[in-house]
Amino acid sequence: MSTAKGKLTVIKGDITDQDVDAIVNAANSSLLGGGGVDGAIHRRGGPRILEECRALRASRYGRGLPTGQAVATTAGDLPARWVIHTVGPVYSREEDRSALLASCYRESLGVAEGLGARTVAFPAISTGVYGWPLEDGARIAVETVRSVATSAEEVRFVLFDERAYAAFAAQLG
Repeated sequence: MSTAKGKLTVIKGDITDQDVDAIVNAANSSLLGGGGVDGAIHRRGGPRILEECRALRASRYGRGLPTGQAVATTAGDLPARWVIHTVGPVYSREEDRSALLASCYRESLGVAEGLGARTVAFPAISTGVYGWPLEDGARIAVETVRSVATSAEEVRFVLFDERAYAAFAAQLG
């Protein structure tokens, strides 16, 4: 499967182990770490990620990173070069927030493009504690990434468990 220029893949594994140019972090708006993917990236990446996130909060994002936007920092001790932080929406049955979820993928790829990243690894944004239904989250992720023109050679979805892997693999056909 391809984006505009490269291949689209799905693997089961730990996103913090990925030897790619950019890892996307399903961050919270504070940019200061948290649970799930966010906590794992901050723990494994070390203090340089948090230092850059604090600097971003002090300069451009005093109220936090808005949902659907993305910003990059160093990857610290991770095998990647950069971490692209994006804030996914909390799922709501009363309000359609799918455009915000799609924006996370689109904006992250835009940041990756600006950095010159050739390989990008995504988690399943918003499908954990933010409650987004996994199959729908996978559909939005894959459709969005496929629709974005990028010079990346590979966009990889890295899923932590078998259920998430199966949902994303089904979307890739």
